[in-house]
Amino acid sequence: MKHPNTDPLAALKNVDWLISNGGEISLGAVGPVESAAVASDESDCLAMLQRRDGESLYQLLTRLDAAIARAWDEGEFTDEINPNR
Repeated sequence: MKHPNTDPLAALKNVDWLISNGGEISLGAVGPVESAAVASDESDCLAMLQRRDGESLYQLLTRLDAAIARAWDEGEFTDEINPNR
């Protein structure tokens, strides 16, 4: 696989900070959802996103990055996996 000249993941500053400081992200199946992205820190689940039809992995990670920022800045936790909670 050929690597691009620039790092497209460099724009995901919140994801980078989270995983560099003891948090984690998970990609893959979550319960009945076949493709999801989940972000959590040492005490909270910050975001649980379901991959949309036609959404690229990069687009999903970009939404996850924005959801992490919302959780930190506004205290709004995004949960697309368990929307009725």
